[in-house]
This record gives sequence, C-alpha cells and structure tokens, in this order.
Amino acid sequence: MMRNCTYCNEKFEGRIGKKYCSSYCRSAFYYQQNREKEDTLFKKIDIQLKKNRKILKAYNKAGLVTVRKEKLIKEGFDPKYFTHYWKNKNGQVYLFCYEYGFLRIQDKQKEKYVLIQWQEYMNKY
Repeated sequence: MMRNCTYCNEKFEGRIGKKYCSSYCRSAFYYQQNREKEDTLFKKIDIQLKKNRKILKAYNKAGLVTVRKEKLIKEGFDPKYFTHYWKNKNGQVYLFCYEYGFLRIQDKQKEKYVLIQWQEYMNKY
C-alpha cells in the first residue's frame, strides 16, 4: 500500500502503520518536534521576563518606589521569573528583571514590592 512520509511527504511502500520513508525522516521528524518543545519553554520564560521588565519599568519612573504586590500581579507580573539578584548591606535580596529590581516587603499587613533600578555601585557587592 502506498502512503506519504510524515516528514518529507514522499510516497513510499511499507508495512501498515509505517509513517516514514526512511530512518533519516523518522529521526528528523522527532528532532524537529523536540526542538519545538524546547523553544516553547524558552519562549514562555523569555516572554514572562520581558513582561516583568515592562511592568517594573512602568511603575518605577522615579528610580525607587513602593507598589502593592496585588497591583503588579494584576498586570501580569510573576515574581518567580527574574534574571539575577543583588544583596544589599542589610542582607535584603532584590530580584531583578534585567535592570529593574524588586524586594518583597510587608507593610501594615499588606504585601508590597520596593522597586529599584540597577545602579553602578551594585556591581561591587
């Protein structure tokens, strides 16, 4: 019975259920499928990092500001995605999305974030 190869679409003969005309096409098909899965995860992370950066930048016009956590989350901010961190002299750890950072604090029983922008002096710590 003639059928078309799933990968290259060439006609071939073979047993019932055979999907590929050669081992090369079978291997190439699965390689492509797995590569697309990896790209999907990479793209998801990259998109979230860029979204986080955009949100932090929009709320931090002055270089230092405090914002309610729920406000940022509502915009699509996800604190699990960050590019690096910085620890200040007091031991507080700021998480960064590129050059915009945030520190989770508790203020009057409300969770907030202190937003900052990366400064040259931070390279020393």
